[in-house]
Amino acid sequence: MRVAVLQHPGIFNASTMQSILGDLERKASETGLTLHVFTAGRLDDFELAFEAMAKAQVQGVIVLPSPIFYVNNRRLVEAAMAQRLPTIFAYREAVEAGGLVGYGADIPDLFRRGGKYVVRILRGAKPSDLPVEQPTKFELVINVKAAKALGLTIPQSLLFRADEVIE
Repeated sequence: MRVAVLQHPGIFNASTMQSILGDLERKASETGLTLHVFTAGRLDDFELAFEAMAKAQVQGVIVLPSPIFYVNNRRLVEAAMAQRLPTIFAYREAVEAGGLVGYGADIPDLFRRGGKYVVRILRGAKPSDLPVEQPTKFELVINVKAAKALGLTIPQSLLFRADEVIE
């Protein structure tokens, strides 16, 4: 099975991107998948990237996090659906816009936790003394309507695990 990864160049530094793609490549290899990396740096690249994915005969797409992807999630969803490519996003908003699956950090939770940092700084803590934290709350959102449009059936076991199912 062929899986595509869509990245936005320059969002992560080179070593971080190598680490992300290296991890994805290892997991793909372990599960018998072939990974293909595509790039979209501008809005005009979205449709072209998904057309190239379709030509490469990928069966699914992972969209890596990016501000341009987040702000323009509807356009990404439209490009994916136009090519009938099941796509997983790193944020729920794309699923609310008609995308298939979203799995990623709970953004409101990140903001709440960030607010706690602001309070600590306002009370005199040095920012350099505060620990760097990783997200601890993740959410899985599935759009059943999108699955039907793609001719897919989502297993009940996955639907039961979802934080939200969009009908």
